[in-house]
Amino acid sequence: MKRCPQCNRVETDDALVFCRVDRTALVIDPSPIGSEAGMATLGSTSVATEIETSILPHTTESNINRQTAPTTVLPAQAPGTTGALAKPKRRRTALAIAGILTAVVATATAIVVNSYLSRKTHAAIQSIAVLPFVNESGNQDVEYLSDGMTETLISSLSKIPNLSVKARSTVFYYKGKETSPRKIGEELNVQAVLLGRVVQRGDDLKLNLELVNTQTQDVIWSEQYNRKQSELISLQSEVAHDVMNKLKTKLSKSDETRVAKNFTTNPEAYQLYLKGRFCWNKRSDEGLRKSIEYFNQAIEKDPNYALAFAGIADSYAVLFFYSAVRVSAKDTFPKAKAAALKAIAIDDTLAEAHNALAYALFEYDWDFAGAEKEFRRAIELNPNYATAHHWFGECLSVMGR
Repeated sequence: MKRCPQCNRVETDDALVFCRVDRTALVIDPSPIGSEAGMATLGSTSVATEIETSILPHTTESNINRQTAPTTVLPAQAPGTTGALAKPKRRRTALAIAGILTAVVATATAIVVNSYLSRKTHAAIQSIAVLPFVNESGNQDVEYLSDGMTETLISSLSKIPNLSVKARSTVFYYKGKETSPRKIGEELNVQAVLLGRVVQRGDDLKLNLELVNTQTQDVIWSEQYNRKQSELISLQSEVAHDVMNKLKTKLSKSDETRVAKNFTTNPEAYQLYLKGRFCWNKRSDEGLRKSIEYFNQAIEKDPNYALAFAGIADSYAVLFFYSAVRVSAKDTFPKAKAAALKAIAIDDTLAEAHNALAYALFEYDWDFAGAEKEFRRAIELNPNYATAHHWFGECLSVMGR
């Protein structure tokens, strides 16, 4: 009889050399085995309690010249004899429970952290600067387009309640300058900046936009628009709507309509208007006179283009101060007033028209009460309209307020 020194398995087949369980070399066991099957008590130095093993009987027929079949050894099932074996099982159970609890805690922690970071990352943006779009067309003649699209978007976003949008005069300070979003965020105290690049090739127009977090300098959103020049008006509305959504600002239906509103459906009139504003912003005698020409051409394309009438009003309102050849106030302000009233008649919700009318009432008619009423109406329609605050400030200063 042989025995495995590792697991104490008893083998009666002397032909076996290695244990069939753990492949350990068998040793000869001098312990006697009864002629009848019974219970054999095996000693083990690795287990504190003795383990009883039941050895099933086997017989060898003398007329068969071969080794007997392997003897199957089964562990005893008697109560009270399996304590040593139960300990590893309990340990495995405890480890499994500990693993499950660890996984649960880790999952809960991940959910909490992800929820916090998600709220922080996707929180509504409350302040933004739309930087001057870069003209990458290689043609200075279309500079009006990149500047005009910037101004139009500033005007649209400024209509969003509770959103601080930096004025054109503020953001155009950075035109042509290589300044990081982080620095701009610190200098202007804004949470995000919108960067744009415009390329025009014939009738093809490509616009690339990036909304950047000024603190992390991560890109919140980016998009490329490829349109025809004739689709410029719808492109402006689409861009305003997309940016509005990325700012995570909840708006009423009426506010959404105001933000994405178009004042003309004629693409030629719109481009002429952009050229007029481009010249108006030069604040020179030549620029202002040229702006009036462009605005009038826009009105010829669309007689109900209220923004173009407001542009004429703005141009005549400041021409008196910037004209190289001194002009009479009687030649400019009445025209500014008439154009503003025409714009209001077409669209009473146009802040630019009420502001231009207020300035004419203040500077020419000295109707301070009427001017204040119109200024306040302009600011009510567009609380972020910088020019209205500027001119109203001048009016209040003259009034000693």
